[in-house]
Amino acid sequence: MVEMEIRMVHLGGSKINFREPVITHDSRFLLCAAGESVNVYSTSTEEYVHDLQGHTDLVTGVVLNPSNHLQVYSCSADGTVRLWDFTDAILIKTFIIGYPIYSIYVSEKHEGVVFLVVPMANYKSSELFQLVAVHLPHSGDQEVEARELSAVLCDVSPHPGAASFGREGEYIAAVKGLQLEVFFFKKQKSYRFSLKSGMKKGAKNAFTCVSCHPKEDCIATGHEDGKIRMWRNFNQKKEYTYSTLHWHHGAVNTLCFTPEGTNLLSGGIESVLVHWHYTQENQKDFLPRLGAAITHIAVSPDGSLFSTSHSDNKITIIQSCVKVSAVIQGLVKGDGVWTNLIIDPRSKALVLNGKPGHLQFYSLHRDKQLYNLDIVQQEYIHEEGLDQFEVVKAAFDARGDWLATVEERRKKGAELEINLKLWAYDKLTQSFVLNTTVTAPHEDQITAMFFSPSPETTMLVTTSLDGHFKAWVLADHSDANEGFWECDFVGGYHLLKPGCCSFSADGSLLSVGFQEVVTVWSPASWELLTTLSQPPGAIRDLCFGRLSCSKYLLGASTKNQLCCWNLLTCSLEWSTPMDVSLLQTDPLSENMAAFCSQSGSSDLFVFKPSEPRPLYSQKALCTGKVQHAVFAPRDQMLESCEERTQWLNRSQLYFFTQHMDLLTFSTKTEEDRLLASSKQLMVDDSVAVTPFYLLLGKHRGQQLEKQEALTNPMAERTQLPQGSIAIKELLHTPAHVLPSASFLCAMFVRSLLISSSSAREEKEHEEGEMEREKEEEDSEGEADPRLGESAAWGPPEEFGAPALIKAQERELRKVKTFDHSWLSSLLDC
Repeated sequence: MVEMEIRMVHLGGSKINFREPVITHDSRFLLCAAGESVNVYSTSTEEYVHDLQGHTDLVTGVVLNPSNHLQVYSCSADGTVRLWDFTDAILIKTFIIGYPIYSIYVSEKHEGVVFLVVPMANYKSSELFQLVAVHLPHSGDQEVEARELSAVLCDVSPHPGAASFGREGEYIAAVKGLQLEVFFFKKQKSYRFSLKSGMKKGAKNAFTCVSCHPKEDCIATGHEDGKIRMWRNFNQKKEYTYSTLHWHHGAVNTLCFTPEGTNLLSGGIESVLVHWHYTQENQKDFLPRLGAAITHIAVSPDGSLFSTSHSDNKITIIQSCVKVSAVIQGLVKGDGVWTNLIIDPRSKALVLNGKPGHLQFYSLHRDKQLYNLDIVQQEYIHEEGLDQFEVVKAAFDARGDWLATVEERRKKGAELEINLKLWAYDKLTQSFVLNTTVTAPHEDQITAMFFSPSPETTMLVTTSLDGHFKAWVLADHSDANEGFWECDFVGGYHLLKPGCCSFSADGSLLSVGFQEVVTVWSPASWELLTTLSQPPGAIRDLCFGRLSCSKYLLGASTKNQLCCWNLLTCSLEWSTPMDVSLLQTDPLSENMAAFCSQSGSSDLFVFKPSEPRPLYSQKALCTGKVQHAVFAPRDQMLESCEERTQWLNRSQLYFFTQHMDLLTFSTKTEEDRLLASSKQLMVDDSVAVTPFYLLLGKHRGQQLEKQEALTNPMAERTQLPQGSIAIKELLHTPAHVLPSASFLCAMFVRSLLISSSSAREEKEHEEGEMEREKEEEDSEGEADPRLGESAAWGPPEEFGAPALIKAQERELRKVKTFDHSWLSSLLDC
């Protein structure tokens, strides 16, 4: 049981463009497959609402339940179809199919039946797939076996855009290669139509996608050469016809008819949504510059919203093909992570390579990209073989005030071009602004770059294959409004090439690995303090210990050796044979993580430098080498007391696999806490506003007002300011349905202001009251001067009248001045 406490999970960064998303009937939510779960987003605020967790393998499809608008079906490679209530994230039922599922289709005409693409029964290990119909049994059990499959079409494509229902479910069309196949359910008969590989020179007639008209007998197919064919009369094999539409210069990736069939939408690598008019095929509208190639198109059931999925892991929500209303950006996974994984100290966001020439800031807790920072600041040309600048290094200082980046471009037969850029954080724009650009900071490739954590100085150190390391400091010039950076020191060691460096936790020491020699320097005086030797092999990674282990320095070599030196004795404390591909330090604890390669897979060891005994280890973590990892601080600390899980209390370890999957570690306690928090939904958002609900709410409100008036008489007279109503609405409304903060700010501040006219009237009224009271007191004093004398003789009780305090006297005067004419009219009646 203890062994299963920690498990590896896909917590963020999943591909949200893997399959076509789904927009709910009320157009409030968008659901999409994301790794092993289904993510639910708000279409108005583009915020992540919650996810549907339960599948144990990749989710391969999501569709709305035709018989219930508040439910969805999801299918997975784990061989199950699951029915969900997506508003409350509740799993209703699990149907066990027994085969990996690659696509799912439903139709209102076929109630209680789902159509799945699964491997052919006799060819599980091959690339042959079939479309099958599965009748979902009615049962009260949570898990139900549904292993009775009825074959509909054989040898189909597993791609979800390769099949489509037509004419309200009377037939289904599927494409693969150069063949279109249409199956009619009433006739139980299929027709096949084939195209030649190339009717003309340069033509590529292979099918890429298909979409059927919802009302009429018309099938639209997309092709590799950018053409769209509109097929008609296909219910008779010999009399079929088709017309051709052509705008795309590349392959048509996706097609989709609107719910009424009045328009056809298409998309491809041009990043343009093309809007074809069905009755006037020559007329078309465009929505250009969507940022990346379109891979999927989805339309809401009422036709008010469109969504396009893009190759850069992005979903764009569009209002009726007119304007972009929201963008849901996932983690951009390019050709590689050259910058490694780093954490922004300010936003706690994960920072790494994004679009070409950019850094992306990605929120791990919200699983959403915050923004992109353009580093290269040049137009990127999408052309193969063209040498362009790439961001290869990035580093933050301890406070997040400075960002350093390195960009490189190597031309064939030319020298390497390198730019070192220093960016200052601008509080006004909440982003980084370029401060200094250093052209050719080194004569060869930069191998490592780190800021000093010392609060006394702002320093950056870079190491290069040119045999030197350089220290860059922020120069303070009185004649300049803002300081700029300059080189303060250049160091080397016996013409050896430095490959890595590391600062101690307080910034008082700098270690630089020169091939097989570790050198330790004092940044205050740039004095070489000592050199450390170790078994043969170049130093690949260097890390200082933290907190109670700050006296240790660890180094991993290329000769499968992990060494730990004691800096107080300048001697080797311990070493162990281990092929370490990556060594990572937790900045909030003494723990370190070492990823090791063995037998084609990676192992993980978490340990403290003070003892070579692992606190946690996991064999065969993933296939291939782990080369990118980072410890991210937690928003809420865990309180685990067990040694095996204590290393997860303050920070969470994230890492990339060789397939660019972002994984992390989680405990059962943490998963239960996250599940409980996701269940805390506002009732006002999930319960329909019925007359009974309004009546009950009004009755309860009246009861609360009466109770408050009885317990606190002053409550009636104490009026809440108008701003408190705005505050209450703001706090009781779920964050995912609120507009942006910039929009709310002006309304909120306005609600707290008091109008000048009402304030003036209130002040005049108070001054008038005070003057009247003063006049009455003076007049009473003049009318009966003997009153003061009688007060001196004895208490008023002797005369049979109780004494009145001043407040009561003022109240009586107010009553006396009231207009009681209404009472006389009442008595006359």
